[in-house]
Amino acid sequence: MGHKELIPYNYFCKFSVKKYYQTQTMLKKIKQFLPILIFATSISQAQTFNVTRIQDVYKIQVNVNGLPYLSSPSEGLWSIATTWKNDWPTDWKHAEATSFNTYGEWTVLRGKLSLPQGDWHFQDAYKQEKDKVKCIRRFEWRGNEELDSITLAIRWKVKAEKAQTFLPGILYYGNPSGEKNGVRKIPVYHGETGEKAIFEEHRYTMPFASLEWQDTNAFKGAALHSIPSPVVGANHFDQWWSLGVEAFESDSELVLLSGPITYNNRLSVAKALQTKEMAYPDTFMKVKPGTVIEKTFYLEAYDVDSKGAGFQKPLYSSIAIFNPFYVGDLPSYNDILKSKYQFTKARYMETPTYAGFNMFPENIVPQIVLGWAGQSEAPTYALQVLKERFKDDNIWGMVQKSLDHITTSTIGKEGFMVNYNTNTKKWSSTDPVSQGQAMNSIILAIKTGRKRQEINTKLWETFIKKVCDIHSKRILSNAWNPINTAEAFYISPLLIAGKLFKNETYKKAALKMTEYYGKRHLDMTEPYWGGTLDATCEDKEGAWGAFQGFLAAYEHTKEPKYLKWAKHAGDVTLSYTVVWDIPLPAGRLADHNFKTRGWTGVSPQNQHLDVYGVLIAPSIYKLGVYTQKESLKQLSKVMYRSCGQLLDPFGSQGEQIQQTNFAQHGDMSNVFKLRGGYSEGWTVYWITAHFLHAAAQFEEMGVKL
Repeated sequence: MGHKELIPYNYFCKFSVKKYYQTQTMLKKIKQFLPILIFATSISQAQTFNVTRIQDVYKIQVNVNGLPYLSSPSEGLWSIATTWKNDWPTDWKHAEATSFNTYGEWTVLRGKLSLPQGDWHFQDAYKQEKDKVKCIRRFEWRGNEELDSITLAIRWKVKAEKAQTFLPGILYYGNPSGEKNGVRKIPVYHGETGEKAIFEEHRYTMPFASLEWQDTNAFKGAALHSIPSPVVGANHFDQWWSLGVEAFESDSELVLLSGPITYNNRLSVAKALQTKEMAYPDTFMKVKPGTVIEKTFYLEAYDVDSKGAGFQKPLYSSIAIFNPFYVGDLPSYNDILKSKYQFTKARYMETPTYAGFNMFPENIVPQIVLGWAGQSEAPTYALQVLKERFKDDNIWGMVQKSLDHITTSTIGKEGFMVNYNTNTKKWSSTDPVSQGQAMNSIILAIKTGRKRQEINTKLWETFIKKVCDIHSKRILSNAWNPINTAEAFYISPLLIAGKLFKNETYKKAALKMTEYYGKRHLDMTEPYWGGTLDATCEDKEGAWGAFQGFLAAYEHTKEPKYLKWAKHAGDVTLSYTVVWDIPLPAGRLADHNFKTRGWTGVSPQNQHLDVYGVLIAPSIYKLGVYTQKESLKQLSKVMYRSCGQLLDPFGSQGEQIQQTNFAQHGDMSNVFKLRGGYSEGWTVYWITAHFLHAAAQFEEMGVKL
């Protein structure tokens, strides 16, 4: 192959301008004689960005410890499809970089592609930014005719077969549980040759695609981050760039395309409905003469500590790229709490036979529903803590009477019932998610109420001890075999109850669950799932249940491994959090100048946003304290305050925010009109309860929002 020489990129930045141009002249002379020349930009001690000259063209690699993790395609650095056929771009043309220059911190490569109608001119400008490589890619059409059916591509190769894929909010290591429970409901991905998973940028909570693979006994990772944007000259209104992965026989690609989307071996379809896709065809471009298109992205390559951890580094890189910490344009903490308390009082019901907080709006039979979407028990803790803020003596009566009524719930061998119908006067239905969440709030209410002379916790303690006894016995038996991550919601309440009531059995059961779920989920062979009752797949709430449990285990034992586990589950939970403000088309959300940062996606099945992140926020803050990550503490505050948007004069909000091409309510006949919608009719009480619950936690921690 000939002689190789490695020249540090920083060499060009440390000397005078005169020395710089002398060096450039020297390099031009060297290039005449050397068939191969490597230029290396140091990114970290282990990672380098390399531009390699082979004859008259340049290739790019991102190396770690001298080994290539990411590389430009062998066909060429730039790729353009000139035809659209069978629902996908085709007739691809490629171009190599034939020019290399450095300008201060920037490395600039240029090339050209000649078509019968004229020339495409390309430019890539690369710059080191800490442990990432930033690139601004420029496509310029200098022909004399308008081009039709064009698709632009940004492609980066990973030399790995069947690499595990992580697309935040969309695809979690292939979504194996979702596939098992109904393949058409969610995206799945196996990394088989020819398989693609490419989605609209505005569908991403964090706009990056990452791959994790094993090489010998080590795990490696790479990520492509995008700065999302609509497509210039798009064939459709509101057509955006698309981001994802594609598998080949011996390698995988991280890709950005100018519009085409696909998943589950169906080309040009959007995950538009809860249980199926909708056609999203003809997402090509029409390019006029003189058009200049620039797309910014970042490359990242790294070693991975252990299987299932490859998503964590790019997750924090995405937070750093978008820096989503500004709160000046978000509702104030005081205004949010005032509105939510107003709405809470409007949902309170009291008769001679029952008292509690109604889950539903006026057009549905009033029901007191515990946990999950009802959260009728949550104010019994939160209002005690927030009493001084609201200065309302009626709080004591609402807390006492509503929780006294909750203790009338029927208790059986699987725990207690969670739904009280005010017409039939009967309790019914149960599930682990609702029970675990309700137990946590009830025990916190007891812990807080013991300090209040206005509160009598005797009935509450008798009730919760019976429940804890039942679940501890069940969990400690050899027959305990949970279906999914849902039962992780029992960990925190059992640990708090164990300490409160000095009961080692509760603690033993909780730590058994902690160890079980750690072994089951940490390597992401089976990602956290099953925390939402209307989705049977990987989801935010499943990860949250494990995160809450692992964090509680760390706080009660101080075992370092539990903090590591909490960070893993917490990072999965956090990956559902939007870190950028998604521009929205005309509609209800745009009417309110809605900001998406801090809101959370639900699951790969239900692709809208919700306010659930407000409940998670205090634990994100704690994780920031324990792991010394200031970014988490700042983001937690954004999550709380951003979720206070869209409050109406009555203190109410809707449940579903349509930030992407997905809907569950309203007119769902036209996929191109789904984005920007807002389903505000389903005003179930959890949307209010979580704000109060989280505020109480922040105030107990002394955190100012």
